[in-house]
Amino acid sequence: MQTLFTNIKELLQIREASVAFVAGADMNILPAIKNAFLLVEEGRIAAFGSMESCPTLEGKEVVDATGKMLLPSWCDSHTHLVYAGNREEEFKDRINGLSYEEIANKGGGILNSAKTLQATSAESLYQQSKVRLEEVMRLGTGALEIKSGYGLTPEAELKMLRVIKRLQEETSIPIKATFLAAHALPEAFKSNKAGFLRKMLGEVLPVLKAEDLASAIDVFCETGYFSPEDTAEVLQAAQAYGLVPKIHVNQFNAIGGVAVGVQYNARSVDHLEILTDADVAVLQGSKTMPVALPGCSFFLGIPYTPARKIIAAGLPLALASDYNPGSAPSGNMNFIVSTACIHMKMTPEEAINAATINGAYAMELEQEVGSITVGKKANLILTKTLSSCTVLPYAFGSSNIEQVYINGKPL
Repeated sequence: MQTLFTNIKELLQIREASVAFVAGADMNILPAIKNAFLLVEEGRIAAFGSMESCPTLEGKEVVDATGKMLLPSWCDSHTHLVYAGNREEEFKDRINGLSYEEIANKGGGILNSAKTLQATSAESLYQQSKVRLEEVMRLGTGALEIKSGYGLTPEAELKMLRVIKRLQEETSIPIKATFLAAHALPEAFKSNKAGFLRKMLGEVLPVLKAEDLASAIDVFCETGYFSPEDTAEVLQAAQAYGLVPKIHVNQFNAIGGVAVGVQYNARSVDHLEILTDADVAVLQGSKTMPVALPGCSFFLGIPYTPARKIIAAGLPLALASDYNPGSAPSGNMNFIVSTACIHMKMTPEEAINAATINGAYAMELEQEVGSITVGKKANLILTKTLSSCTVLPYAFGSSNIEQVYINGKPL
C-alpha cells in the first residue's frame, strides 16, 4: 500500500542524495516546498513535489496535511538511553550547591549508575530502556545512537550492549550501538587506569566483534577521567575491530582531545562546551562532526557549546539529547531544538538542520534518514497546524507534533 501526504503547507528539509551534511552559512538554509505532496512506498520516500504534480489519489492511503508541515524525524546521535534506575537524589544535591565533579568525587555520578546497573538483570534493564525508547519515538525521534558506559566491568558493559542489540532487533527505527569503553574509573581501579583499559579492551572487544554488538567506540576525554593519551590508546585498539571512533570531549576543560579525535578520523566529537581557537582550527577541513548537547548544559548549569563560533568558522554542527540519568535525563529532541535556539542563538533553520541531517551524519545514517530524499526511510514528523517552522522551537513547552510516522506508518 502506498501512502500519499497531500496539501502539505511546507515540506521541510528536501535534499539531493549527495548532500551528507550542511556546514557554515548553509546551516541557515532549510530547503522546502510549499503546498506539497509526499508519496511513501514500502516504507520509503518514493516521490515528492508541488501539489501541481501530485499523483492520482486512487489506490492510495491519503493523509490530508492541510495547514501542517512535514519534516524528517529527529536524529539523536548521542544518548545513554540504556541505564538502570535514576539519580534523583543527586538532583537535590545539585540544588543544594554541589557541582557535578563534587558529586562524582563522593561516589555519585557515573559510579552510582554503574553500581545500580551491575545489580540489575538484563531483562529489567531491557524493560526500563524500552519504555524510554518508545517515549522518545513518540516525541519525534526516528533514529538514535545508544552508548554503553554505565557498566564499568566487562560483564556489565556486555550486558548493556546485548540489551541495545535486542532493542535494535525489536524496534522499527535505526539504532546505532556504541561501546563507551572508558567512561569513568571504578573504585577497584582508582589507581590503575592502565589496568582498567587493558581489561576493558582485552575482554570486551573480542566478544563485541563475535556477537556484532557495536559499530563505534567512545571515550570520556576529560580532566579527572581519561587523558588524550588514554583516548588515543582506546581508539588505536579499536581500529583492529573496525569500530568507528567517537569522543566525549571538552565538557569542562579543553585538554587536546579534539585533536586526537580528528587524528583518528572520529565521526563526531561531542559536548564541546569549552572550545578553543585551536580546537576549531583542527576541526576545519576534517570529516568530524561537532555535536552539541544543550540538554546537559541546561540541566547542569554549565556553559553551552558555542554554536555561533562553530558555524562562523564554516563548520557543521549536530544537536543531540545526551539522554542519561545524571546530566541530561530527557530524550526530548523538541526541547533540545528549542534550547539550542534560546541559549545557543541558533536560528530555527540551523537547529532543525543540526537535529536532522547533521545528526544522521554523526551516526553514519545519512544514507537512510535525516532528510526528505527519495529512497530514504519515511521516518517523518507531521506537525499540527503551524504558521511557520519557527513555532517548533518558539513554543518550547507545547507539543506541536500531530503524528510520527516510522517507515511510513503512524506510530
